[in-house]
Amino acid sequence: MSAVALCVALGFGIVAPAIPLFARQFGVGATAAGAVVSAFALTRFLSGLAAGRLVDAVGQRRGLMLGLVVVGVSSVLAGLAQNYPQLLILRGVGGIGSAVFGVGAMSLVLKVASRNMRGRAVSIYRSGFLIGGITGPALGGAVLGISLRAPFFLYAGTLTLAAAVVFFFVIQGGADNDTDDTDLSDTDDDGTADPTLRTLLPTPEYQAALIANFAVGLAVLGVRSAVVPLLLVDSLGVAPGWVGAAFVSSAVVQTALMFPAGKWADTAGRRAALITGAVIAAAGLALLAVGGSLVLALIAMAVFGAGAAFLGSAPGALVGDVAGKRSGTVVAVFNMANDLGAVAGPVLAGWLVDAGSYTAAFGMAAGVVLLAGILGLRLPGGAPRHSDR
Repeated sequence: MSAVALCVALGFGIVAPAIPLFARQFGVGATAAGAVVSAFALTRFLSGLAAGRLVDAVGQRRGLMLGLVVVGVSSVLAGLAQNYPQLLILRGVGGIGSAVFGVGAMSLVLKVASRNMRGRAVSIYRSGFLIGGITGPALGGAVLGISLRAPFFLYAGTLTLAAAVVFFFVIQGGADNDTDDTDLSDTDDDGTADPTLRTLLPTPEYQAALIANFAVGLAVLGVRSAVVPLLLVDSLGVAPGWVGAAFVSSAVVQTALMFPAGKWADTAGRRAALITGAVIAAAGLALLAVGGSLVLALIAMAVFGAGAAFLGSAPGALVGDVAGKRSGTVVAVFNMANDLGAVAGPVLAGWLVDAGSYTAAFGMAAGVVLLAGILGLRLPGGAPRHSDR
């Protein structure tokens, strides 16, 4: 699954820089070009619950493959788009496929990993996305010099490779073992009723996981991506190239610590990992809020990356601990919390920056991250019990 994540993130990193530029070729303005980027995230969020129900109906492996096929086909067609409406609609379709893929992939990772290995499983899976996210944009920038349509086809190619990995190693390799997802009964192996979204929402474990994933989306995908470039270039007055250096430093630290953070979640417990990640990530955001130099900003991004490593493994492990066999809807809402944060983060932070305060923007993100840590205080301490579930 880590290889699948790597292929998907690599392709997305390749195509991401091309999307607004390709849209501008149809004679639209910057707002309309940005809407093409937003269409993917918006339809991914809006289709989350339906994606969860679909995965529950067809199984994690089939849902995973179906999502990859939809995103891949929509990418090829987007590369062949002849006008702006076609491009906008096809990127939206891709977001729907991404929602199905995301639910199927995470559900499968959580299902095949035992409770005492779940943090490490989530961290390895997410590491694939991080590595692909680092290398993808560099390749995408090179391909842009050839053609604005080429990145869409390369994205489809990496998705085809991901689908091949799923078919040979996940579907064929897992068809005869005890993790086969064709059993869609509403009870676990011990005869207890499978938990539903309604029964899980009041639990401290699921609440902490949702808020933590929302915080990750808001701070990592929202505030960091939208505000840090403005801080470095407009406020600190450094060359744009330092933006890439800042993001790489954060991603490298996060990638290096993902597996240790996942192991910490399995050995010290979800509570310790979640609180540790929230405190460290909030400290990094606070440094960005008060920092007035490039050196301090680079240090702050590295600190934030360290905290994000813990926040990238503990919440997912928590969901796996409380979810049953039919976890599609449960995982879908978990993913939607992240998407909601990613959509809301840039808007809220941008509004605060326009009001003249980078400190308030980063402070807002730090507050949300700390809220996740506070909710983590309600979790039981200690390592999770050894269990097949």
